[in-house]
Amino acid sequence: MKRLTGIFAAAAAALTVGSALPASAETLRVGMECTYAPFNYRTESGELAGYDVDVANGVAAIIGADLEFVCQQWDGMIPALLANKFDLIVASMSITNDRLEKIDFSSPYRDSVGRLVGSSDADLNLFDDAGKPIAENFKGLRIGLERASTYEAWFNATLPDAETVLYDGNEAMYLDLRNGRVDAIMTNPMKAHLRFLATEEGSGYEFVSPAISEVEYFGVGVGIGLRQGQPELKARLDGAIKSLINDGKLTEYALKYFPFPIHNEEWGDS
Repeated sequence: MKRLTGIFAAAAAALTVGSALPASAETLRVGMECTYAPFNYRTESGELAGYDVDVANGVAAIIGADLEFVCQQWDGMIPALLANKFDLIVASMSITNDRLEKIDFSSPYRDSVGRLVGSSDADLNLFDDAGKPIAENFKGLRIGLERASTYEAWFNATLPDAETVLYDGNEAMYLDLRNGRVDAIMTNPMKAHLRFLATEEGSGYEFVSPAISEVEYFGVGVGIGLRQGQPELKARLDGAIKSLINDGKLTEYALKYFPFPIHNEEWGDS
């Protein structure tokens, strides 16, 4: 986990480096799904909104950059960044060792966890009292996962014999869960609560697992992705995120969508 630990070491020097740089006038292209409410999505009027969008705009204001948002399907996000389709990924992407082999990340701006959602009447009993999955209880179940996600990576490593169904986005997963095509789905619990469980269509469904946050698969949190070999840009991003934490802006952004902050305050001290 040395590379993940290095994220915080780099962030410690970021504020000093970032503040020493002059305001930039460049336009940075930002890739995101644009369909992942409440993190990044289009409103009824077509405007981009969500926690990721707020973070991107907050960072841009600090470093003096203009932003151009680019909508990109999730499983092509990193390839598109590497192909120079955009300059940054601000799409609730978890910082993991596998991804750090391909791209760099800023210091984290959001927690990264996963939970399973299923029918309240199913009595699935998928995890023991210690929070460990009971492999035999997954037999005969179909589990919906977003393609190329940390949730898919966790299932492949932890429950390789489980039957999984892969989706290109969350909306189809929720639809198939309601229609009985899958027995449970694994997704972000913050999104699941707002988008599904707290709504009429989510009546009769509940979380059927504890919060799963194994760093090996879910990383130390969510960060801004950028191409490798850009230390000055990374330092500016790190410094901006630290400022957003210490100024209370990340909490302000979170409270627009959730009843609680979704970052670690200690990240502002690292």
